[in-house]
Amino acid sequence: MITRSTLTLLEFPKLLETISSFAHSDATRHAVFDIIPLCNREEIEKRLSLIREIRRLSDQGTPLSFSQFVDISTFLLKLRPQGSVLEPNELSVFVPILTVLSDICAHLAGRKDIPSLKELTVTLTGFPDVLTILERSIDSAGNILDDASPELAEIREQVRRMEGKIVNKLEEIMRDKGVSLFLQDTFITQRSGRWVIPVRMDSKGQVPGVVHDVSRSGETAFIEPLPLISLSNELENLIAEQKAEEIRILRDISAMIRAVADEMSLQYRTIVYLDLLNCIALFADTLMMQNPQINDSGLILLENATHPLLSLTFQRTEGQREVVPLDVRLGGEYTVMVITGSNAGGKTVAIKTIGLLQLMAMSGMPVPADSSSSFPLMQDLLIDIGDEQSIENSLSTFSAHVANISGILRMADRESLVLIDELGTGTDPDEGAALACAVLKEIRSKEALLFATTHLTDIKSFVHRTEGMINASMEFDRETLTPLYKLRLGEPGQSHAIEIARRYGLPESVIESAKGLLGGIKVEFDNLIADLNAKRASYEAALGEIKLKQTEMEEKERILEEKRSEDEYSRKKILANAYKEASEIIISVKKEMHMLLEDIRKKGKEKVREATKKADSVREVVASKLRELDESDQDAPVSSEIKKGDIVFVRSLGYDVSVVGMDEKRSRLRVRSGGMEIDVPLSDIARKRGKSAGSESDKVNIEGIDEPSPSSITLVGLRADEALSRLEPFLNHASLGELQEVLIIHGFGTGILARTVRGHLQGHPLVKSFRGGTKEEGGAGVTIATLM
Repeated sequence: MITRSTLTLLEFPKLLETISSFAHSDATRHAVFDIIPLCNREEIEKRLSLIREIRRLSDQGTPLSFSQFVDISTFLLKLRPQGSVLEPNELSVFVPILTVLSDICAHLAGRKDIPSLKELTVTLTGFPDVLTILERSIDSAGNILDDASPELAEIREQVRRMEGKIVNKLEEIMRDKGVSLFLQDTFITQRSGRWVIPVRMDSKGQVPGVVHDVSRSGETAFIEPLPLISLSNELENLIAEQKAEEIRILRDISAMIRAVADEMSLQYRTIVYLDLLNCIALFADTLMMQNPQINDSGLILLENATHPLLSLTFQRTEGQREVVPLDVRLGGEYTVMVITGSNAGGKTVAIKTIGLLQLMAMSGMPVPADSSSSFPLMQDLLIDIGDEQSIENSLSTFSAHVANISGILRMADRESLVLIDELGTGTDPDEGAALACAVLKEIRSKEALLFATTHLTDIKSFVHRTEGMINASMEFDRETLTPLYKLRLGEPGQSHAIEIARRYGLPESVIESAKGLLGGIKVEFDNLIADLNAKRASYEAALGEIKLKQTEMEEKERILEEKRSEDEYSRKKILANAYKEASEIIISVKKEMHMLLEDIRKKGKEKVREATKKADSVREVVASKLRELDESDQDAPVSSEIKKGDIVFVRSLGYDVSVVGMDEKRSRLRVRSGGMEIDVPLSDIARKRGKSAGSESDKVNIEGIDEPSPSSITLVGLRADEALSRLEPFLNHASLGELQEVLIIHGFGTGILARTVRGHLQGHPLVKSFRGGTKEEGGAGVTIATLM
């Protein structure tokens, strides 16, 4: 059980106060202050998961929608008795919290990337019916609106008309010369809910009516004229009706809330908890905190850890000072760590950072450290930090420390984390060191994790030679005599008291005298440690330079290799683009030629064939150049290797086909693609690549269609762009072959391919007309095109 005094000494309440500044209600602020470390790993990890998902929403630009809301618990309790009614201003406080509920429900609806939040909020409804009625009936100031009911709107309209009538009547009376002579002033006002006019006291008998009030000076009587009494009575009746309707509205709304009070209370508590989690998430974002790991192995591992309150203080301080991060590991082989070093070197801050981050992790909070940091699941955190001298209890500093440590020794076990500051101080150094070493040995035997700080040399030596214990030190710059606030494991530190005393002006004679009194062995020991630290720092610096140079060399080699690859790629790309542009120009010219085919055919088909062959010849030259630059096309077989029945890859088709025959004179192959035979140039051939025109499972069986003849083409199973790329050369070859009619088989399918084919045929320069097939020809699965 972690005590309140422990939480206070580690400044946990101050941390909670900072977190509470992000709250949207007093209830949330109280809930934040009630946070205590959890002892259940599942609860800790569940809270961490919720906070992680809230931060993820913020990172995505969709943070949780919160606004200020009031604690409704008191009002829900007031509504419990049957027939109880809340006042309008009390009902108005429900609107903000129900609005938040509705916004949260809408925000999280449909999300699948926040399972923990979805589980927490699965019961939230927002009570839309109640919210709608409240927004229609009560404004933010607690006034009942006219729209609360049609009856109320009508009554209030009548009241306004009656008040206007009364005011007009009063103005008429005041303009009467027989009355205006006796008026003290010309304004109209109300007294005791009745409309009155101000009459001089000495003339009140001259204006018939009822006196409802007298001014403080006694010089003015407020009189309701007799002609107005009946109108005022009617107005009071209307106001009574209005009041009755307002009470009925409040009673109905109160009854509606009472019916769902239990469920509303549960949802309200969920929103308060969600706001609490949101506070932690927002605080974590300010210092870029990470979710820690929780372990059962009794290991504490901190990487790049900082004290959150110290970091916030430095953020607010001019000069942009930064907290030196802390790296520490304890558990397993070593369970006791003793930290030494100079005064004001950061020893106490180090163990306070360890303790506070342990509390944060056990409270399910992100910590200001790397996500690789891990904390043990501890049942107790036992500390002795600070000067607890007590005059009332007749305790000296040493006595207070001994009393605390005695309690620690009684309670410490393998599920405890112990923090002791300035171990062994406050008494004779020799006796204090002996007691301190015995305490370390006892806590070690109880298998608790212990971090302790000290200045006593004897303790450093004891730790060095005792199994399971490790020294650590806060680094110190001997040249500038300033602490570096960096923790180094495995090495004892020095107090540097004499050096620091010299820096702060202690006379040199006193310094030298102190060195003499200190003794040669102690000085030599300190010098030895200083030399070892200096050599270690020198070796580390040299090693760092070597690693830096090695990294620089590797980076230069990588850049050179990338540059070489980029140059080679750029060369090929420039050449390839040039030839591709030429190829595209030829294709464009050829297409324009086909569009003018009707005119050209009148001049003779021989000229058409010659033009087509010439364009094909140029295109083959360009394609050949492209293949020289394309490494994937360096596998083209020579003509002597190709035999009838071989399978080859046709680049222009994009798949493998079977060789039917060869025309060596024209350097062309006749190949079979599906049910159609076509001629292709040898330059368009490559070795087979295992790419077929479409599997048999993709084809549609068209009833009544036999094996297609050369005057037909099968496009079944192809995408629209593939189909058109095959249809265009097919029409060209059919036209050159003087075919009058061709059969295009596209299958039934969804009809997309059929529409694509017929859209392409529409207005085509080689196509005179086209139609769907008859039942015998294949029906809707084919299209018959008549050529020019």
